[in-house]
Amino acid sequence: MTEQQEASEDAVMTRIGQAVILLHAGDREEARNRLGEIWSEIGEDGDSLHRCTLAHYMADAQDDPADELAWDLRALTVADGLTADGSATDGPTTDGLAGREGDALPARRPGDGPRRREPQRAVRVFYPSLHLSLAVDYVKLRRPDAARVHLARARAATGALSDDGYGNGVRAAIARLERRLAAEPGTPHRPFPEQSP
Repeated sequence: MTEQQEASEDAVMTRIGQAVILLHAGDREEARNRLGEIWSEIGEDGDSLHRCTLAHYMADAQDDPADELAWDLRALTVADGLTADGSATDGPTTDGLAGREGDALPARRPGDGPRRREPQRAVRVFYPSLHLSLAVDYVKLRRPDAARVHLARARAATGALSDDGYGNGVRAAIARLERRLAAEPGTPHRPFPEQSP
């Protein structure tokens, strides 16, 4: 990779980071507009890590849970594509993912998740958050069984997380959502998928 290409890719991550700052400051519409512009520029054939990162943040900027789900599914599809094409071989395979729920997820920062020179690790680190986001989306859409599937996948992928603020925040958010789903009225209490009874 040339220095010019690397600088250009860093510029994309910087722009994504600037939009995320707006999002965290409460300006969802402007963040959504800026992220949408970047998505249009990089296109479907753009850098996979950029597309995964961008779709993951774009989901946070949505007002409608169905739109959140659509963007989270895009992020997961890109991550799975990296796994399938051999760029990252240790990530779990998946079939779809969704959402966010206010304080259910720790705030993501532009430095969290993928790193340019470590695509394999970057994708593995993204999976817990991707699946947690999907679980939250499915809760919002009143699909607790789908939420449980993705929550179990998020839990199973936490081994890739570091023992730092971000990793601990994701693990804590998974535990909160597990407790919430277990206490959900009218929901039969049963083990999460992929857990023994």
